[in-house]
Amino acid sequence: MADADEPDLEAGQTVELALSDLRARLPAGAADLRDALPGFEPDRNVSDWGRSDRLERLVDRTLYGFLYHYWFRVGVQGIENVPGTGGAMLVANHGGALPPDGAMIAKAIAEEHSRPRAVHLTTERSFSGVPGVGMLLTKLGGVSAHPANVHRLLFDERQLVLVFPEGRDGTAKGLSERYRLRRFGTGGYVEAAMRARVPIVPVAVIGAEEAVPVFARLGLPRRLTRLASLPVTAPVPLPAKFAIRFLEPVYTDDLGRAPWEDKGLVQALSQDIRALIGENLLEMLSERRSVWLG
Repeated sequence: MADADEPDLEAGQTVELALSDLRARLPAGAADLRDALPGFEPDRNVSDWGRSDRLERLVDRTLYGFLYHYWFRVGVQGIENVPGTGGAMLVANHGGALPPDGAMIAKAIAEEHSRPRAVHLTTERSFSGVPGVGMLLTKLGGVSAHPANVHRLLFDERQLVLVFPEGRDGTAKGLSERYRLRRFGTGGYVEAAMRARVPIVPVAVIGAEEAVPVFARLGLPRRLTRLASLPVTAPVPLPAKFAIRFLEPVYTDDLGRAPWEDKGLVQALSQDIRALIGENLLEMLSERRSVWLG
């Protein structure tokens, strides 16, 4: 007696053909029904990281483009130092309340590079718990700054990753402390680049700390905001002239078999990169005639 789950075979019909006929009679799968769904965003494209191509294009057209070309009037130097292919880590200084430097760096690569590429911005893990903010950052290309995430982006997916080693200390600087670099953490970003065998591209940015200045910080209950304090700043970004300088890459694939195990080397390279960015910031500031006109 035949099993009820086995398809009936007609004369000369193979098992594979019978199974294909059986599958054809089954209800369509989710992938087959996608085009028939009357969704609000039928053309949306979301990456494995939660990045929304549709939302990113919308924000780029309505906000980033205006800020880049007309409000901050961003000037770019050394864009050729950003690799056109393969993984690479961009390391920049950070400053200003709700700083726009990350968005302007990504926009510069999209606008000025001969081979425009997407940039993944690493974000503080605390932002993921802030209602609305964490989700928005993710949809716009933000990725939690976890070593596993960074390694996957750099090594497996060969992407551009932007990090701010100053972290939240960089955004806590007041007007009197503009462009005074904070400590670059423990050098975790250098270790990540070494493990992925990708170059580090230092980036110096001026303008952000005047565009969104920190006048003061208000202490708020961490239980409500998930943040240590809230910056007091201008109601809208001020039209400071931005300048972004991409420096020559620092290569990590020729430092030995496992250079990340040498903590002294990791710290030394991190301090060298910090000093290099600091020197270029001082040079750019000395050349700037006006905060607003450049």
